[in-house]
Amino acid sequence: MFRTALRNLLAHKTRLMMTALAVLLGTAFVSGTLIFSDSVGSAFRNKMAKSLDDVAVSVTAGGGRPSTDPSDQQVLDTRTVEKVRALPGVASVRPSVEGVAMIADKHNNPTGGDWGSAGVNYLPGKDGKDGRYPLVKGRGPAAEGEIALDEKTAEKTGTKLGGTVRMAVDGPVMTKKLVGIVRTDNPRVSAGGSLALFDTATAQKLFGKPGEFSELVVTATPGTDQDKLTAEVRRALPGSFDAQSGRKLAADQSKMIDEQTSSIRTTFLVFAGISLFVGVFIIANTFTMLIAQRSREIALLRAVGASRRQVVRSVMIEAGLLGLIASVLGLGLGLGVAVLLPALLNATGANLPDGALVIEPTAVLSTLAVGVVVTVLAAWLPSRKAARIAPVEALASVDQAPAPRGLIVRNSIGGVLAALGVGLMLYTTTFRDREGLVPAMAGSALVLTGAIVLAPLLSRPFMKLFGRLAVRVSGVSGKLARENALRNPRRTAATASALMIGLTLITGLTVGAVSANEGMGKMGKQDLTADYQVKSSSYGGLAPEVGRKLAGQSGVAAAVPLRSTGFQSDGHPALAVGTDLSSLGKVTRLRVTGGSLADVRDTGAVAVSEGYAKQRNLKLGSTLPMEFYDGKRARPQVVAVLADNDVLGDVLTAPALVDPHMTKVRDDQVLVKAAPGAAGGLREKIKDAFGGNPLIKVETPEDLRRAESGNIDPILNLAYGLLGMAVVIAVVGVVNTLAMSVFERTREIGMLRAIGLARREVKQMVRLESVAIAMFGAVMGVGVGIFLAWSGGHLLRSSFPQYEMVVPWARIAVFLLLALAVGVLAALWPARRAARLNMLESIGAQ
Repeated sequence: MFRTALRNLLAHKTRLMMTALAVLLGTAFVSGTLIFSDSVGSAFRNKMAKSLDDVAVSVTAGGGRPSTDPSDQQVLDTRTVEKVRALPGVASVRPSVEGVAMIADKHNNPTGGDWGSAGVNYLPGKDGKDGRYPLVKGRGPAAEGEIALDEKTAEKTGTKLGGTVRMAVDGPVMTKKLVGIVRTDNPRVSAGGSLALFDTATAQKLFGKPGEFSELVVTATPGTDQDKLTAEVRRALPGSFDAQSGRKLAADQSKMIDEQTSSIRTTFLVFAGISLFVGVFIIANTFTMLIAQRSREIALLRAVGASRRQVVRSVMIEAGLLGLIASVLGLGLGLGVAVLLPALLNATGANLPDGALVIEPTAVLSTLAVGVVVTVLAAWLPSRKAARIAPVEALASVDQAPAPRGLIVRNSIGGVLAALGVGLMLYTTTFRDREGLVPAMAGSALVLTGAIVLAPLLSRPFMKLFGRLAVRVSGVSGKLARENALRNPRRTAATASALMIGLTLITGLTVGAVSANEGMGKMGKQDLTADYQVKSSSYGGLAPEVGRKLAGQSGVAAAVPLRSTGFQSDGHPALAVGTDLSSLGKVTRLRVTGGSLADVRDTGAVAVSEGYAKQRNLKLGSTLPMEFYDGKRARPQVVAVLADNDVLGDVLTAPALVDPHMTKVRDDQVLVKAAPGAAGGLREKIKDAFGGNPLIKVETPEDLRRAESGNIDPILNLAYGLLGMAVVIAVVGVVNTLAMSVFERTREIGMLRAIGLARREVKQMVRLESVAIAMFGAVMGVGVGIFLAWSGGHLLRSSFPQYEMVVPWARIAVFLLLALAVGVLAALWPARRAARLNMLESIGAQ
């Protein structure tokens, strides 16, 4: 039976080519994902390890256990450096000063973004150079007015050696002379951040206190054990300091990298799984058609003594060999994907590090195993069907209609599954938060499964309706296309279901994303009436002087600063927002539903939102117990209740209640209302008023909305790209089904040609059948996707009250047009092959 399976595989290699392509694409997705994630993880680990090459021990302040001895040192200073340097096994100690230094680019924006703007001290050795930061040009900074930058940052600023660099740390803009450009393996810089270097005294002045350091990097003498040296450092220093070995730091960073790459791997593998699931339909359809075409051969095998088990085994061996060959080819294609993917992601700003391609044995074995197992499982039901055919039945006919009982049972099962799924999804609409996530997932799976099972039943009315249109347009070709599609509804449904799955997911994601974008647009515009929001590019907030300066700026009608501090009330965390209540109505929509904001004058009064009042069972006159994170307490009275407001949060009060509990008084943002007619050029005036300070970020409500939606659009585009593989596999399925159907109907096509059907009409018949199948799958996918997006969207109502489902009909129309194009393109080869069949040879075909 093994030889029989091998012979069948070789004899039908052309017909199995499309099936192999479906498996190949799915396994390429799997292998590409595994190799890519392994390679990126290895590159990151190597980058991290290189930056920790000379680190035996790292010492920081404030990370250890608190000390009760007031004589213990609480800061890293020169005395600490000398104490560590004197320990046995210590080769050198590098005192490091680190902080945030925003470097302005050509447009006065931070070159390193909001998160990656690092500033450190340059520590020259006896040769005047710092080995950690090799110089590319110039020299290291040696005075307060000097700075050195990494290569990429210098390029972004457009500054040459000797030029002026504009920067800010925690206040006004400063200028420094660029004296050097360095090369660095700092992972933050590799990821798109910036690096600024200062002499040690200047760095201490900018980021901390004179004479203090952020970290001590200890290098060990050859042969010294890192763990023992770390223990020595811990014993020598007070308990308030934290000492970690370089090996431990490397292990922690490696774990963090593994977690990050694991999430990427999981996401990609989910989409790879979808593609393979779609491929199951193609594989099952192909083997079902092949077995129908080889029924005479199977009957002869049974007649000469082959058992049912041997027939099943023969088909399974054939499927296994096909899966193995396709998986090997998919592994090779996956290597190409893994090579190209980093370059593609880097082109979109991912900033992945360079590194060698890593091919782990688990990636190779997993790819081969997945391809073989999926192919064998998909061929199992067709093999069982082959084994059940009696020799006499098989010899009597090669193309029988499905048994009525089988369709009745299938339709009954599909109806039950669909009803359960729809019921669960309707039940999901009663939820308003994530508690309904499990029933939503179960309901979605049941609805999709029910639609797949019911597809043969649903295909009949669709094909009849489509057939009427096709007959009007194409006459006899349209009628033949309709009859061909209706002849075997299971085959039609299986082919269309592959496309339906992809379009269900694409439609659901599109509706959800567009609805979320609309909700964010409402969030940005609903409560904010200010023309601009001014905030810091860093996480340190704005100095109060910024708000006062903005209030005095020409063209500004109102500048209202908002600052906040956290607290807990009976164990429930919340934020208290302090602001100038008298001007608040000029920059946001305020609707007081109870009490008066005029009563919120001092530390003894607060206003709360309706939602928070309901949650905490508060009303006018209630006392709000507040426990701040500095350990202090307050019990202000609720004197006003406000309608829920996206800008203000839950608890609103005077700055006098907030300020004492802030480590450093800083405003989160300043809301600016322009004077009539002055809004147009006010953004530039504000930036100019602060000297183009890169810390100052000025945004309009539209900017805020665009920034929020900008987080969704790339994710949606990525999902389109990943689901595109499933659609491609579905297209392969349409081509495969049509090609095998043409082979199966060779004699029939010859007879049609003999009675006068022209080649052009044969092509049109195959093309219309393809379009009918593609449009059926598209309509089903769009319908199921919209229903799932509508019912699942209710889960966001509590956390995202602005969410309201919006159906993007223009995009839906594009999806349907693409499905139409898929039908036309998929039919090109099968239609041409059908039209070129020799009439006499076709009539004589067996």
